[in-house]
Amino acid sequence: MESLKEKTANGLLWGGISNGGQQLLGLVFGIILGRLLSPDDYGMIAMISVFSLVANELQNSGFKTALANIPNPTDRDYNSVFWFNILMGVMLYTLLFFSAPLIARFYGVPELVPLCRYAFLGFVIAGLGTVQSAWLFKNLKAKQQAKSGLAAVLISSGVGVALAFGGFSYWALATQSIVFISIHTSLQWHYSPWRPSLHVDFGPVRGMFRFSCKLLLSNIITHINTNVLNILLGLHFSKRDVGYYNQAYQWNSKCFYTLQGMVQTVAQPIFVELKDNGDRQLAALRKLMRVTAFISFPMLFGFGLVAHEFIVITITDKWEASAVLIKILCIGGAFMPLSTLLSNLVVSKGHSGTYMMCNVCLGLLQIVLMTVFYRYGIHTMVTVYVVLNTLWVFVWHHFVRRFTGYGFGMILADIMPFALSALAVMAATHCITAAIGDLRLLMGVRIVTAAALYYVVMRFVSRSTLDECMLFVKSKIRK
Repeated sequence: MESLKEKTANGLLWGGISNGGQQLLGLVFGIILGRLLSPDDYGMIAMISVFSLVANELQNSGFKTALANIPNPTDRDYNSVFWFNILMGVMLYTLLFFSAPLIARFYGVPELVPLCRYAFLGFVIAGLGTVQSAWLFKNLKAKQQAKSGLAAVLISSGVGVALAFGGFSYWALATQSIVFISIHTSLQWHYSPWRPSLHVDFGPVRGMFRFSCKLLLSNIITHINTNVLNILLGLHFSKRDVGYYNQAYQWNSKCFYTLQGMVQTVAQPIFVELKDNGDRQLAALRKLMRVTAFISFPMLFGFGLVAHEFIVITITDKWEASAVLIKILCIGGAFMPLSTLLSNLVVSKGHSGTYMMCNVCLGLLQIVLMTVFYRYGIHTMVTVYVVLNTLWVFVWHHFVRRFTGYGFGMILADIMPFALSALAVMAATHCITAAIGDLRLLMGVRIVTAAALYYVVMRFVSRSTLDECMLFVKSKIRK
């Protein structure tokens, strides 16, 4: 029987392998697709992505998290959620199928009608695997989740590239998404031993709904928050502008999702398991915050440092406008995994209402600010978006402090040494390498220099965290 510490370590390891592997594959295939497709193609997909995400949340209705929060969910609980997802999937796809002309009219792009009807098939397929995913998540089966995700990314990306070579433009991106969902869902069925019965009983769903409905609204608002710039850019600017922003956001998210996904694999199940032991739960939170900050700030600030060279070298200078946006987005991206940790702690305490309120307030404030600042241009909108989401970490902290005693001094001590160190290292690296003219050489030297400087700085600033991470990696390599 694995101890909680071993479960956490293995969960982080496989979460890192899964998300790191997926983002690495996404990097390789993203470069190929970026060369083959145009900003307009990415803009078409970006404009409708929020509708699929919101529909998917309506279908799941927060029940995956609700199942994870139940100490010992029964077959009846799982079966109830399974059939609810199937019913909602069919109903929502039907609704969106007939709403496609309205979406196309909103953006003034008639080609969106068939694209919507095709792309929205993905969340119907995803509904078939929600309960299997919940079972794997609840039981900390991170290795199985990693295998499913990696296989799905590899196969779907290959299909997307093949279609892009064939000249299918934005249809290649839509098909890539559907294939990913189909493969991922199939493998979740393979790895999960749970199977549905034909007995349909929505009683457990009704019992979970008071908790899950708040998560549902929160997650919908979160998706709107994430995609608000895609929506407003699509409304006020061209498809090409949306494509530039979407490309920048995709590269930025590949970095922070690697770490965020790794943390999410273990955070909530561990917090739930420790919810009756406040001291151990707080200690676990602080350790996760330090490890996350140790990786997140150099990773995102470093990517911002080499964004221009990376974009021009990999997907050519036709995407150069995205590089400036990446530099801005990377600042906010460094704080995203920290917000995820804090919000997971709030949910684990059973405060789904607080979780909902925070996300609703962030969403409303974000929409208001974006609506006000769009007239000042895309760069201003993105800057305001990043500043707001960065500051919101401390809103999440306010509620975590009330529930756990995690004081303001504690969070500053846990994250600021890494943030300031990473910022100083990137500034020094920029100055040291500024005279290098060749882009490939410049990017390589900057990466090596920044990594070496950060390692040296960490030997003095937070040697314990550095040693702990290195010992963990070495122990897993020996195995």
